[in-house]
Amino acid sequence: MKPAGIVGIILIIIGIVSLVYGGFTYTKREKVLEFGPIQATAEKEHTISFPPVLGGICLVGGIVLVIVGSRKS
Repeated sequence: MKPAGIVGIILIIIGIVSLVYGGFTYTKREKVLEFGPIQATAEKEHTISFPPVLGGICLVGGIVLVIVGSRKS
């Protein structure tokens, strides 16, 4: 398979995953208070969302690259 086809398959997978999940959430532990040997921490959730347009562009671009990569020259 040509490199364009491989990149196309990767883009298709990224596009489908971003359309299905829409983003991801991660937890970060931060110090809230530090007073001598006593420490207090808090866990905060941060969300990174992917716009649906980004997933659609990846999906369409991947399909185009697979088609172009599969053509014989």
